[in-house]
Amino acid sequence: VQLQASGGGLVQAGGSLRLSCAASGHTFSSLFMGWFRQAPGKEREFVADISWRGSSTIYADSVKGRFTISRDGANNTVFLQMNSLKPEDTAIYYCAAHSRAYYIRHPSKYEYWGQGTLVTVSS
Repeated sequence: VQLQASGGGLVQAGGSLRLSCAASGHTFSSLFMGWFRQAPGKEREFVADISWRGSSTIYADSVKGRFTISRDGANNTVFLQMNSLKPEDTAIYYCAAHSRAYYIRHPSKYEYWGQGTLVTVSS
């Protein structure tokens, strides 16, 4: 599976960004899709996960109510809508995928990774 993330950039605190991740090389509908982030000097952190057809989602407490994960099966793409951004959201954001039938928060359990896209939130 190849994952290509895009949509990162520089935004002021309180602003919004929408990240995209295009998947290829696998049946998209058989994969749970997730987003992670990694800030400088910190470990990779779980952000959100979405089920096969997008019927259910889970979020890290730090982003709940501000971020929304969704997926477009017709275009094999997963999105992360980020609103009310804070400086502490600054990180490289990675999309990832796994083929298990349940949510996973630990990055070591994900089978496929994209290259990451940088999000910088200025105060």
